[in-house]
Amino acid sequence: MTIPMRPPTDGPGAAGLGTRRAAPRPTRPTGPDPLAPLLDLPGVRDAADAARTAVDRLLGHKVLRRESAGVSSESALRGARASASLEGVDVPLAQVRTGDVSEPTLQGALRVSVALGSMVDTWDRAPGQVLARMHVLAAADLVPTADLGRPSVQASGRLGGVFGLITGATTAPAVLIAAVVHGELAAVEPFAVGSGVVARAAGRLTGIARGLDPKAVSVPEVGFAELGAPAYAEALAGYRSGTADGVAGWLAHCCRATELGAVEGLAICESLLRG
Repeated sequence: MTIPMRPPTDGPGAAGLGTRRAAPRPTRPTGPDPLAPLLDLPGVRDAADAARTAVDRLLGHKVLRRESAGVSSESALRGARASASLEGVDVPLAQVRTGDVSEPTLQGALRVSVALGSMVDTWDRAPGQVLARMHVLAAADLVPTADLGRPSVQASGRLGGVFGLITGATTAPAVLIAAVVHGELAAVEPFAVGSGVVARAAGRLTGIARGLDPKAVSVPEVGFAELGAPAYAEALAGYRSGTADGVAGWLAHCCRATELGAVEGLAICESLLRG
């Protein structure tokens, strides 16, 4: 199964994540909706509904009436640590919280995570610019300056399709849009270094911008880490295959990670409630 992509609309060029949003875009496309058929894949509709229910339960927690910024900040920290762990860099959360971190992959993940809030309003207008900015933050200590924010030429065509999905209208649930954006970027690997961190951040940012988690308090990266790096790699390989079963498996995997990320957000809320 292949997902039809639209042509590109642009080129790539320390608090919590924040919740500032522009006026919502129309959700119904004027032409064919490339993502609508995803709901008909085996198990995908139920998985998406379960993810949405889990996030809604988190968003209803009473702590968020007064402490959403604190939950968002902790979520950003935990998300960055989990994203780095999927790259093989596993640093204890307590150590990350102290700021005693020198490992460049984790430092880059932290920079991206805390900057997502400033990217929300631009993501659905100029995703190429945001993607380039993500890579600058993620790989600043890993690649030469001249290579920062510059996707490979080979990836340009597929990236244009991703940007079309980000800026376009669709009736598909936000969790599935986020999963496709994540999967496309992870599959195409537009950057020689840092593509995994960028792909997971882009998926999370899509969920925030599309209203799945507007307060940025869930931690989907923790969900992926809990499911395990081998399961993540296997699901991504299925997505890369382009088969209906492979795509469905990836989407279900992302939905399950989103569920677990909402549970992690609830744990953060409860910890703040206990003081």
